[in-house]
Amino acid sequence: MKKIIMLGTGHGSVQKNYNTCFLIENKKERLLVDTGGSIKIMTNLKEAGYTLNDINHIFISHCHTDHLLGLCWIFKLNCLNHHKITVYSNKEVYEAIKNLIKSLYPETIQKMIYDDFTFIILEEDKEYNIAGLNITFFDCLAKENSLYGFDLKLDNNKNLIFLGDETCNPKLYKRLENKEYVMHEAFCLDNDNSYPDIVKEHHATVKKVCETLKPLNIKNLILYHTEDSHKNKKELYEQEGEKYFNNNVIVPIDLEEIILR
Repeated sequence: MKKIIMLGTGHGSVQKNYNTCFLIENKKERLLVDTGGSIKIMTNLKEAGYTLNDINHIFISHCHTDHLLGLCWIFKLNCLNHHKITVYSNKEVYEAIKNLIKSLYPETIQKMIYDDFTFIILEEDKEYNIAGLNITFFDCLAKENSLYGFDLKLDNNKNLIFLGDETCNPKLYKRLENKEYVMHEAFCLDNDNSYPDIVKEHHATVKKVCETLKPLNIKNLILYHTEDSHKNKKELYEQEGEKYFNNNVIVPIDLEEIILR
């Protein structure tokens, strides 16, 4: 059975929730997608029932602090048991990781990190087998930093598409047509006036993403990278989504599991 464990669902400035990152579990193997921006990655892993020894693969989608800096704590704490982990990223992210290692750790710790971690620079549109999963990574054509998403093959010719934390570029719509699961950011509700228009233009409101992707016949739309001011966020976001999207809308909260059927 394959499933997603959402270790965090928030955007880069949340304080009540954790930044968006998640595990994909495939039987006994796990891939960690992004790491959030703090040591809370370790707390949420523990609360979800995992340790670093349960993770052999990490993918970092881009080099924003709320996706990358949790890796610094993983480096530090992994020095206690020297677990072997492979880190996958695009070239820009890899260069940022190298600079962080050089800047933040003494030479003895740097050596431990390079002994324990293997770094793979991803080739666009090449299929990789990671944690027993066949995954093709692609450029999300983001406006600023180089952002990679992926297309993960599930059973029965189904797919899970991950699009990072920026509104989907229209050039990628063809990839999404008729897919079983698509993961897309949704920063806030459409009538939320707490954020300036420039934020809403750079990201998507629930209404905007649901209206935009509705014609693509996606079966399950998973929305994440959200604000955290609403106690009943899941209910409010799913209600708005269902008004503008024909199929299933899933808005997970931190530590929620999504079974990939």
